[in-house]
Amino acid sequence: MKIFLWVLLATVLEAGGDAVVRVAIHSTAMAMAMRVGLFLTGALCLTLYGTSLNMAPVEFATVTGLYVATLFVVFQVVNYLFYHEVPTLPVLLGGSLIVAGGAIVYVWR
Repeated sequence: MKIFLWVLLATVLEAGGDAVVRVAIHSTAMAMAMRVGLFLTGALCLTLYGTSLNMAPVEFATVTGLYVATLFVVFQVVNYLFYHEVPTLPVLLGGSLIVAGGAIVYVWR
């Protein structure tokens, strides 16, 4: 469970950082100081994501499978929360294969 929470933290930081940078890029009506602040916040989140993923207390090959599966789920949640986009059926079907693959890599050690 500790490893999963570690990976979940990394994925939330990556997906959140990516979403914040996307908002900064596409919000042209926003004041420049606000956009710069968003870019810096996104950069901090992405740096913390890279650091936390590489410090996970497990072999990198194992954490990568779990990470990719968790990342898919977190990106869908963030995409819905930030942009109100519901995943399509092909995304959900393909994502179920990604999650199944991540579970196999993580559980089958």
